[in-house]
Order: sequence, then structure tokens, then C-alpha cells
Amino acid sequence: QVQLVESGGGLVQAGGSLRLSCAASGRTFSRYGMGWFRQAPGKEREFVAAISWRGLTADYADSVKGRFTISRDNAKSAVYLQMNSLKPEDTAVYFCAADQVAFRDVLATTRDAYDSWGQGTQVTVSA
Repeated sequence: QVQLVESGGGLVQAGGSLRLSCAASGRTFSRYGMGWFRQAPGKEREFVAAISWRGLTADYADSVKGRFTISRDNAKSAVYLQMNSLKPEDTAVYFCAADQVAFRDVLATTRDAYDSWGQGTQVTVSA
């Protein structure tokens, strides 16, 4: 189990940028892949991005490819999501999550692969 705290959400105009941060504690952070998910009102929580335990591989939902970048700093036990060219449809609560399996060789893109979640941070993109 790892404790996760997101920050960096807020209100931004369409076309703008925002950088989300997730601070981790509670287990060896560097051994686990990390992901970002988001949930809009009335919608299911959906995959946004994931990064491997070494930070060498990343995957993104088609809807954010080319606009979002996930990164991590294992020395700081932190993961980030740089969001550029934001669109109103990006509006959601964004959650960071830790993979339940250490050293996973395939990036996890489904909710059930993650066992630790942050409280979420609101991102609102105005038209």
C-alpha cells in the first residue's frame, strides 16, 4: 500500500497548460508503475496515462496522445502529468494510482491493476 496525494489542478482556458503532481509515500515507490486516471461527472473513471517502474516506457489514452506527458522522479517519489493544448472535454477529477504489482513488465491501463489511489484533483477547462 502506498499513500498518494495529487496537486496542481485548477481552472484553465482551452488551449492552455497545466501540470499535475502526485507525491507518494508508504512503500518503495521506484518498484511500481504509476498511472493517471480521470473521471468526469456521470462518467466512469478512465485511463489517461501510465509510466513503467523505471520510467523508460509510457502509454497514453488515444484522446490525450500528443498533448499529455507523464513522467516520474523516483528520487522524489513523485509522478507528474504535463497537460498541454487542453480541451473542455479534459475537464474531470484526475487521480494518480500505483500499480499493485512491483516490476510489472507490461504497462497497466485498467483500474483493477492499481491498488492505491490519491484523493483526486479537479481540472476544469473553459471554452
